[in-house]
Amino acid sequence: MSAHGPPSERISNEEPNMDKQATEFLDEIEAAQDAGKPSRALEAPPLVRDMSPADRERLEKKLVRKIDFRLLPPVIIMYIMNYLDRNNIATARLAGTPGLEEDLNMTDSQYETCVSILFVGYILMQIPSNLFLNKIGKPAIYLPACMVVWGFISLATALAKNFAGLVSIRFFLGFVEAAYFPGCLFYLSCWYTRKELAFRSAVLYSGSLISGAFAGLIAAGITSGMDRKLGLPAWKWLFIIEGAVTVVIAVICLFIMPNFPRTTPWLSEEERQLAVWRLQEDIGVDDWTSSEEQSFWHGMILAFKDIKVWILMICLLGIVSAASVTNFFPSVVQSLGYSNLISLLLTAPPYVLAVFTAFGNAIHADKTGERFLHISIPLLVGMASFILAAATTGTAPRYVAMMLMVPSIYAGYVIVLAWISNTIPRPPAKRAAALAAINAVSNASSIYASYMYGGAPRYIVAFSVNCATLFLAIVMAAVLRILLVRLNKKLDRGEPVDGAISGASVGEGDAMRKGFRFLV
Repeated sequence: MSAHGPPSERISNEEPNMDKQATEFLDEIEAAQDAGKPSRALEAPPLVRDMSPADRERLEKKLVRKIDFRLLPPVIIMYIMNYLDRNNIATARLAGTPGLEEDLNMTDSQYETCVSILFVGYILMQIPSNLFLNKIGKPAIYLPACMVVWGFISLATALAKNFAGLVSIRFFLGFVEAAYFPGCLFYLSCWYTRKELAFRSAVLYSGSLISGAFAGLIAAGITSGMDRKLGLPAWKWLFIIEGAVTVVIAVICLFIMPNFPRTTPWLSEEERQLAVWRLQEDIGVDDWTSSEEQSFWHGMILAFKDIKVWILMICLLGIVSAASVTNFFPSVVQSLGYSNLISLLLTAPPYVLAVFTAFGNAIHADKTGERFLHISIPLLVGMASFILAAATTGTAPRYVAMMLMVPSIYAGYVIVLAWISNTIPRPPAKRAAALAAINAVSNASSIYASYMYGGAPRYIVAFSVNCATLFLAIVMAAVLRILLVRLNKKLDRGEPVDGAISGASVGEGDAMRKGFRFLV
C-alpha cells in the first residue's frame, strides 16, 4: 500500500535543508545521466504549489470526474465492440439454421482452429503495437484507427466461403485487434494514479462483460429477425451489422478521445499541471513527456529483465486459460438441453452478474489498497464452480456453476490488470512493454484451450484444466505478494531496491524518498 500522503502535508513537514536539497538534485542529475536523458528534477508546478490543501482536494476530485467522463465512455464502448467482434464466432455457430459451422461445411476441429488462430495474430502484434503507441504518444488517433481496420475485417467475415477463408480472416482480425486492450491499459495508466487503476480497469473490462451479456441477445434478435433476409443466413448478418457498427463508433471516437495529460486541449492550465503532477508524486518520477524521449526497444529489455513481469505473466496466463470458457460459453450453456435460441438468452445473466462483482471487488481493492486477497478469493470461487460443473449434469446446480464461473474469474482478473501497472509503474516504455507482453503470453492459453472443449456435456478435461490454472494463478499471486512485501521492507529501511520503480533508473532514489511503496 502506498505510504505517502498529500504533497502539501509532506512539504509542510519538511525542514529546509540545503545539503538534503543538493543531494537530491545531484541524485536526479546522476540518474538522468545514467539513462542518457536530460535531468528533470521533480518539483510541484507553480499553480499546484499555490493551492491550499482544501483547494487541491476539491480540484483533484473535479479533475478525476472530468477525466472519467471524457475517457471511460469511449474506451468502454470501443472494448465492447472489440470483444464482440472477437467472440461473435461463438454466437454465429448457433445463429440460424444452418449456423456458421454447417454453412461453411467445417468440422468441429476446423471450427476450433478458427477460434484459436485469432490469438496467434493477437499475440504476435501486442508488444510491437504498445511500444509503437508509447513512442508516438497519439492514442486518440492510433486506437480508433486500428478499430476502423478491425471493423472492416470483421465485416469481411460474412464473405468467407470455406474454412481457409475464415481462418485467414480470423488471423488478421486478431493481428489488428491486438492493439486495443494492452494499448488501452497503458492509456489509462497514463491518466490515473495507482490506487485509482483497479476500478478503472474494471470499468474498462466491463466492456467485455457487457459484450458477453448482449452477444447472445443480439444473436438471438438477428437469428429471429434477419435470417435469410436478402438471401443471407443469420450468421452473415451478425458479422455485417456488428462490423459496420464498429467502424461508425471508431470514426466518432477519433474526434472525442484525448491523448495524454500534457497534450490535452480540454484541460485548463491549472488542471493540466495538477493532472501531470499527481501522477509524478504517486510514483516519484516523471511519466510520458514527449515522443523524442521514448526509446522503442529499451522498454522491452527492461520489462523482460524484471522478475515481477514473469510472475504476473504466469498469474494472468492461469486466469485467462480458465476464462477460455467464454469462447465456448453458448455451447456449454446448450449442454443444459435447451434450444439454440434459449441457450443464447441464458448466456446473458452470468455476464450481467460479472459486471457487478468486478465493480464491487475493484472498488474495495482501490479503497483498501490491497491486491492479493481481492485476486485469490474470487479465483477460489471460480475453482469451486468448475468442480461443480464437472461433477453434475443437473440443470439447477450446473447453471449455478455457470453463474459463478464468469463473475469469479473476471473479478480477480481486473485486479491483476491493475496490479501490473501498480507493480511496473515507470518508465512508461517499460510499462507499455510489460502490459503487452503479459497480456500476449496470457492469451497464448486461448490457442490450446480451444481444443479442450470436447466431451460435452461434462467437459471434464476443460474444467479440470481450468481448476489447475486458477490454482496456479493463486500461487503466483502469493509469490508476488511475498516478493513485494520484502521489497517494501527494504524501502522502509532506506535500502536501495533494484527495480523500486520497476527497473527505472531516472528518479529511483527520489521515488523512494517520496514514499513509494508497492501495493500488495
